[in-house]
Amino acid sequence: MKNPIHTAYITIMVLIVVAVTLYLSYTGYSFYKLPIEERFYHPHYNWFKSSGLYGQGLGIIGTFLILFGVSIYIARKRYNFMVKYLRLKYLLEFHIFLCILGPIMVLFHTAFKFGGIVSVAFWSMTAVVLSGVVGRYIYIQIPRTIEGRELSLSEVKNMKTDLAYVLTEKFKLPDNIIEMIVSLTKDQGTSNNKMTVRGLRKVLRKNNLPRTERVAIIKMVKKEKSLSGKIARLQTMQKMLKYWHVIHLPFALIMLVIVIIHIIVTVSFGYKWIF
Repeated sequence: MKNPIHTAYITIMVLIVVAVTLYLSYTGYSFYKLPIEERFYHPHYNWFKSSGLYGQGLGIIGTFLILFGVSIYIARKRYNFMVKYLRLKYLLEFHIFLCILGPIMVLFHTAFKFGGIVSVAFWSMTAVVLSGVVGRYIYIQIPRTIEGRELSLSEVKNMKTDLAYVLTEKFKLPDNIIEMIVSLTKDQGTSNNKMTVRGLRKVLRKNNLPRTERVAIIKMVKKEKSLSGKIARLQTMQKMLKYWHVIHLPFALIMLVIVIIHIIVTVSFGYKWIF
């Protein structure tokens, strides 16, 4: 069952990202749409250019968001920083949020002008963001505790119910229906059963089970089907997550090194924003 607080939390972050992107697009549209050679004549060129107060500010704030999002997630995951107050699954969403919002601001900081070493940093950043989205999908496929700790295969298997026993003792169902239900909850790759949850509802209705019992059985079946699927995918997803790190981390390091070089060069040329 989805946690409404978690859903609201993600929704708010998505809305913030969309709102910021729309605002930045609307505010600078008249500047960004111009060819690069014509932007110098824009009345607000000194404001929107990458070294301008607005443009440079986007770069600084965006970079800070990325670094903060990465740092706090690593500190919590590897060094148990504020472990009592920061749940890993919520912090992961916050990490992803900052590492999407930050690059968007950096994109507008570049004024959509890429060249030289900056282009390497930008495309590395793009690769990090895209691989991060893939990584989140893999991450949520792996069952975890409420705190976000990854469950082992044995722990997931222990979550399964002795469905046949419950159906026999609690609901007094005949053996043929119990066999059909148990088969339905198995992973599709290991079962030849063609029965669906919708079909099961019809069967239970024909056997004149009270509505409350039908609802309870369907709920159990859905839970067991979900667990069976997770068990079947668990080891595959764990391997994929390891391979994902091999792709994600190098691009992140390349981006970080180039950003540091970019900052050093920028400061050495006297661009210090409001400081």
